[in-house]
Amino acid sequence: MAAGGAGVFPFRDARWLPDPVLGPCPAVRSPEPAPLVIDNGSFQARAGWACPDPAVPGEPLLRFRSLAARSRGARGGAGAETQVGNDLGSPEPLRWLLRSPFDRNVPVQLELQELLLDHLFQRLGVASQGCVDHPIVLTEAVCNPLYSRQMMSELLFECYQVPKVSYGVDSLYSFYHNKTQDWSCNSLIVSSGYQCTHILPILEGRLDAKNCKRINLGGGQAAVYLQRLLQLKYPGHFAAITLSRMEEILHEHSYIAEDYIEELQKWRSPEYYENNVHKMQLPFSSKLLGSTLTSEEKQERRQQQLRRLQELNARRREEKLQLDQERLDRLLYVQELLEDGQMDRFHKALVELNMDSAEELQSYIHKLSVAIEQTKQKILHAEVSIEVDVVDSKPENLDLDPLGSEQSLEDVESIHELEPLFAEEQPEVEKPVTTVTPVFNLAEYHQLFLGTERIRVPEILFQPSLIGEEQAGIAETMQYVLDRYPKEQQALLVQNVFLTGGNTMYPGLKARIQKELLEMRPFQSSFQVHLASNPILDAWYGARDWALEYMNREEGWITRKDYEEKGGEYLKEHCASNVYVPIRLPKQAPRTNDAPAARVLAAGVVNPCDEA
Repeated sequence: MAAGGAGVFPFRDARWLPDPVLGPCPAVRSPEPAPLVIDNGSFQARAGWACPDPAVPGEPLLRFRSLAARSRGARGGAGAETQVGNDLGSPEPLRWLLRSPFDRNVPVQLELQELLLDHLFQRLGVASQGCVDHPIVLTEAVCNPLYSRQMMSELLFECYQVPKVSYGVDSLYSFYHNKTQDWSCNSLIVSSGYQCTHILPILEGRLDAKNCKRINLGGGQAAVYLQRLLQLKYPGHFAAITLSRMEEILHEHSYIAEDYIEELQKWRSPEYYENNVHKMQLPFSSKLLGSTLTSEEKQERRQQQLRRLQELNARRREEKLQLDQERLDRLLYVQELLEDGQMDRFHKALVELNMDSAEELQSYIHKLSVAIEQTKQKILHAEVSIEVDVVDSKPENLDLDPLGSEQSLEDVESIHELEPLFAEEQPEVEKPVTTVTPVFNLAEYHQLFLGTERIRVPEILFQPSLIGEEQAGIAETMQYVLDRYPKEQQALLVQNVFLTGGNTMYPGLKARIQKELLEMRPFQSSFQVHLASNPILDAWYGARDWALEYMNREEGWITRKDYEEKGGEYLKEHCASNVYVPIRLPKQAPRTNDAPAARVLAAGVVNPCDEA
């Protein structure tokens, strides 16, 4: 909503409110522990219960940023304190202390992931002692590395003692939550999040993992790009252009152009610019510095600054005098060695001083003596001037003569002779002069004008080269994935192009995807593009729907027995999961009688036959 004029928008600078500590709900404990659904996103974590009881809300009870910061602690007080998620209040004061367990969209820092889970279980009021006895449905990245899943399973089973776990892909959960009866089981999913964008082909209801593609671009890179653009455009407001404000601009003021070049041509028109530019109002203070000070206070402040500067100069002179005196004493000691006839020690001291002769020593002694005497005189005059300033800081009669107070008799007589010539101009000089202050609007100075930045920043999804990334955009990657299939399967995939993820909420994205498909598909071919009803939360809703449906089944659940027998990387597949690819260990070479010779060759001995 505009404020202060047409097209002027204030920054909300919303402060994160700490998550409340929810009490244990009896409905999630009886007749058996209800599954806990966690959408473990790189931007935001969402958690809630999958319970059919109407008393339990069917929406995420916790939503917080996947960030943690460890404060350094106050001096003499308590030690360092770790804050997680919304407990941070505002991320900007702690921007350089923030840590995330994710590398792109894969959790790799399990210590930080444990902090997020501790925060989550504590705030949801998990009542079990020493363990979490609720089944857990957890989202993971597409084609998640086995090592990441192994560490996550080890954390859940060994640290929290959970009974069973199910892993699923967030975009697949979102797809099945939005799927209607008229949708086919074949789809091409475009999932764009905070760190990455994925293109996922779905054939016969299952993920085709071999042909999934990832683009390392998302909302995080767009926010950094917008911050750099505006900091270059407004260097005077460098510190006020923060990442949090850039994310707010992206969420509320950016859009994707259907035709980027044509849209840029529109922005060249002054009328179009005036009608579509968004002015972001930065916070500012209307009080000018020093405007509330009286003339006496200003004079007193100048006197204090003058005294402080004089004291600083006096301290530096004293330090210089002390150093020069020490050097002079050293040189005089060497001169005494010459006078006493100790020539060996004298020549050795000259070498240490990097001098060649006694004449050079005498020259240095003379220069140092003169410099010390001058410094003493400066210190003496400085002390006198400080005393004068303290005693008479406000002189009654100001001396207006810059060349001195003494005037000759001829100068005084010449002044008296020129007085009648200026008699007529004296009344005008005595009139008060009205100073005209220039009109300066501080509010306009603290405004950021968003013109082509509104379309330039989201365009990196389709043209990563704008930020110097050597990657293909969404349209090129979709074409690459489709080309890996025969024409019949291509026609089935494009009949349901599904858009999900928080980064797909830009206005105009659906129209842009339709335009790109129209250009890449054959003439008179058909396609359909669908946008998720809630791109941010549909992954959690889909995981909750799956948990309610498969709560009492064995399909898709990894039990503790499975973990102990088959390892932490083990995965039970289901309709919204990744494809499990077990680790294939290389076969060991059979031992033969030539093993000693092989060890000799491995040690670096060259085989003559090989040389031949």
